[in-house]
Amino acid sequence: MIFIHFYLMRIAIIIAIYLCFPIIIAIGFQKWDIVRKIGTVISAYAVGIVMSLTGLVSFETGSADAELLQSVQKWIMNITVPLAIPLMLLSSDFKLWSKTLSKTVYALIGGLLSVLVAVVVAFFVFKNAGIDNFPDILAMMVGIYTGGTMNFAALGTALHINSTIMTCLMTIEMLITFPYLLFVIGGGFKLFRRILPFHETDQKSIQKLKAKNNGVENYEHMLDRRIAPFTAIAIGISLIFLAIGAGISLALTGTLQEMIVILTVTTLAIIASFFRKIRRLPKTFEMGMILILMFSVDVASQLDFSILASSMTILLYLVLFIMLISIVLHCIFCRLTKVNGDLFTVANIGLLCSPPFIAPVVGAMGNKSVLISGIAIGIVGYAIGTYFGIGIDYLFNALLP
Repeated sequence: MIFIHFYLMRIAIIIAIYLCFPIIIAIGFQKWDIVRKIGTVISAYAVGIVMSLTGLVSFETGSADAELLQSVQKWIMNITVPLAIPLMLLSSDFKLWSKTLSKTVYALIGGLLSVLVAVVVAFFVFKNAGIDNFPDILAMMVGIYTGGTMNFAALGTALHINSTIMTCLMTIEMLITFPYLLFVIGGGFKLFRRILPFHETDQKSIQKLKAKNNGVENYEHMLDRRIAPFTAIAIGISLIFLAIGAGISLALTGTLQEMIVILTVTTLAIIASFFRKIRRLPKTFEMGMILILMFSVDVASQLDFSILASSMTILLYLVLFIMLISIVLHCIFCRLTKVNGDLFTVANIGLLCSPPFIAPVVGAMGNKSVLISGIAIGIVGYAIGTYFGIGIDYLFNALLP
């Protein structure tokens, strides 16, 4: 009886970590420079990996406690992502896209095409390398390099990817992308300025665009009482979208298909964002990010190091190959379309790393004029990356014997 209570207490502690640490990370992001430098997503994955390393989430295979924990983990994964997607997209001003310069459109198109071409080339180069769930992994690479963790999480949920593979892939991606981000912030943007020495002729159009908040992630005042009613409204809208997605899935297939649900909530959220009152609901993006952080802690805590060790090397080569090819192709495309170095930099970071990383890059470059363009590119990546990833998954599954 004592052992039963002990295991239940452990599960209660695990659930508390899943639910509370994302909020702690968000508070730390506002208060401590080290959390801002590391980033919220990386911090969340670090918490989950520590949980795995310490054995906190390890239970005897097949036991009732293990099955209970797995059920909790699955529920968190299946609920947080479909709720987070609408919350993160509701505040997006897609009308802003029509007000930016044509070069911004070129930078976006070049970035998307570069990622797609790199993934297609990687498919033919690595298809005989014995990588498990190869089409699914490539689909998630499309997602993460066209919008970041949100698309990665959405595709992982929609395609039923093993949590260990997801954590392994995300860990490798961070190990490769983070040094690149440091290179750019540390002065690498000057190299892109030399390669792409073009200047925008319509600076007035950029100067008219103003950032509406202090950075992409701004958790300040999230716990204020005056914010709570608006947060409840936003969550209610997301729940309605989730219910509609579930209803469509049941009507079409007779079961709950995560792919249908996620595509539905993404589409409905984009449509809803065109209504001003909905778009102006405060802190919806940040609320969505907290849910993504819950998902990240949950997934990372399920890391199985025995599987990680056996698949790390080939996945490392795969991710590095896709990233390098996409950056080179994107740079060539921007050279041909005369996109300047700073705009290329924020477009590249917005797609490869997601919008939250644009602000420090812009600060390092000392060029605020490209801030809105970079965020707009990243937001469009959020919106369409899931569609691209699912399309790639279907294509590659059809091509494999």
